[in-house]
Amino acid sequence: MTPPGDQTAVLIVRNARRPAWVEAGERLVEALVYVCGISAIVFVLGIFVFVLKEALPVLRSEPFNLTGFLFSTEWYPTSETNKRYGVLAMLAGTMSVTVLAMVIAVPFGLGAAIYLSEFCTQRTRETLKIVIEFLAAVPSVVWGFIGLTVMSKLIVQFTGAPVGVNVLNGGIVLALMSVPIIVSIGEDALKAVPDSYREAAIALGVTRWQLVWRVLLPAAKNGLLAAVLLGVGRGVGETMAVLMATGHAVHIPHSVLDSVRTLTANIAAELGEAPAASDHYGVLFLTGVLLFTLTFGVNLVADTIVRGIRRR
Repeated sequence: MTPPGDQTAVLIVRNARRPAWVEAGERLVEALVYVCGISAIVFVLGIFVFVLKEALPVLRSEPFNLTGFLFSTEWYPTSETNKRYGVLAMLAGTMSVTVLAMVIAVPFGLGAAIYLSEFCTQRTRETLKIVIEFLAAVPSVVWGFIGLTVMSKLIVQFTGAPVGVNVLNGGIVLALMSVPIIVSIGEDALKAVPDSYREAAIALGVTRWQLVWRVLLPAAKNGLLAAVLLGVGRGVGETMAVLMATGHAVHIPHSVLDSVRTLTANIAAELGEAPAASDHYGVLFLTGVLLFTLTFGVNLVADTIVRGIRRR
């Protein structure tokens, strides 16, 4: 039990007023943290407002038809007599390449994250992480060159496709670009699971695979979902690699061996040649608004799924 004199001393110390510069410093740090927290929202809104501002004139122009823009496959922006701005084929190309890339990247990425987190030795982990970081550091244009010069020849040789720049080529290249992100975020999510979960499961006599499947994956599901979403975002937003690896043909693909054009590749290829303030220029910015909306929709669906899992 603390003597009465000591209790009085403790109260005096607790009630002592801190120096003004300490309180001012804390308020400054709090304000800085608050600004950093809302800056992401401000920047995203600013980008959306800028892109939408450039796209509004074409939406108000008389010949432009929003329904035709969304549901037509005809893209003839430089026609002298009948300009048509349909992005349905490019939207299908974007989705086909992204879906194929995720089908390849998610199993490999999550599998590698589980191996790095739970199965490999420390020395092997460090070596593999260096290799993964090296893959993440490769510029997208280099991946495009690989798809154009190496992957295309292999696809023609093993599949008999007439051309090697197609959905399959773009999907493989995007998968290789997305795997490092999925692995890094997925490993962090698995490492964030408290060790008490592992210790309790081992005490119950589970095998290592049961520990991963029944304990770690459910506990880290939010982080793993975030890793997959970052991979999807990389696939949807990638430009140069898919521009060089997919063939840049405007039509709806019917197989993975068909050439396609993605929304991002179309913007990159034509924005530099479109006259400023023209309908063609505005439609390209409207395509950017469509990409922004798609990304927002993916994140909204994922957030809804996470909230539903948490309620259970």
